Amino acid sequence: MVTGEILRPRFYSETCPEAESIVRDEMKKAMIREARSVASVMHLSIFSFKGCDGSVLLDDTPNMLGEKLSLSNINSLRSFEVVDDIKEALEKACPSTVSCADIVIMASRDAVALTGGPDWEVKLGRKDSLTASQKDSDDIMPSPRANATFLIDLFERFDLSVRDMVALSGSHSIGKGRCFSIMFRLYNQSGSGKPDPALEPVYRKKLNQLCPLGGDENVTGDLDATPRVFDNQYFKDLVSGRGFLNSDQTLYTSRETRGYVKRFSEDQGEFFRAFEEGMVKLGDLQSGRPGEVRLNCRVVNTRHNDVLLGDS
Repeated sequence: MVTGEILRPRFYSETCPEAESIVRDEMKKAMIREARSVASVMHLSIFSFKGCDGSVLLDDTPNMLGEKLSLSNINSLRSFEVVDDIKEALEKACPSTVSCADIVIMASRDAVALTGGPDWEVKLGRKDSLTASQKDSDDIMPSPRANATFLIDLFERFDLSVRDMVALSGSHSIGKGRCFSIMFRLYNQSGSGKPDPALEPVYRKKLNQLCPLGGDENVTGDLDATPRVFDNQYFKDLVSGRGFLNSDQTLYTSRETRGYVKRFSEDQGEFFRAFEEGMVKLGDLQSGRPGEVRLNCRVVNTRHNDVLLGDS
């Protein structure tokens, strides 16, 4: 594990004691405006293998291709405006104090808690990255076509166990996915010209209607049967052959991961505990790169731009 900032609970207890309550209040407002938005915010952090450093929030510049248009993120990551609103509220209360990276971590926890899932204490104290890399994101972000073996190997690279991987995949308990991500499953699985045989027939017909050949591939479908509630329905759906993404259903069709799927489908409490543990471990990952507390989550502070350009 790369070492970086010393992270600890209640990091802002003296410098911004209302930070966590401000974040939760803003997430409640976002949830009222659009229920899906809280799930979208959580997904900003769920695959932060290089360390949650706010790099995914940076807009492209003439000198930098950021992560928003990486292969797995383009037209998929969303709700950046929710992070902007949280940052604005925090800047009013405690200027130049709370990092965007910590906002993502707190907001991700709140997304889960506000939709019926577990609530846990988060470690804070991160700095925001001074740069972002589309290539780095492409290299580590899993594709919706990924199989369980690939996912296991990817998570192991970052000291995350098979149990962690399956539990964190349960983040798909809330939210939606695009037709683009499942067209191959419906019509040409593994180049066969046929649908994925793991798809339950009635569910497959429903997806065929939602995502017809030649249709709008930006149309979205529910990731599980209760997309606004964080629960273990996602795992029950996998057992029934109703996983939306290939990278979801593979967790049940693969021998290495099937046991965890069955266990979490039968015991929601165990899933919640494993998810909490996985999120804490994921949040502990750090890039080790220099950072700052950004004043605007989408751009690097001007003074650092000046330094990088060689100005005094």
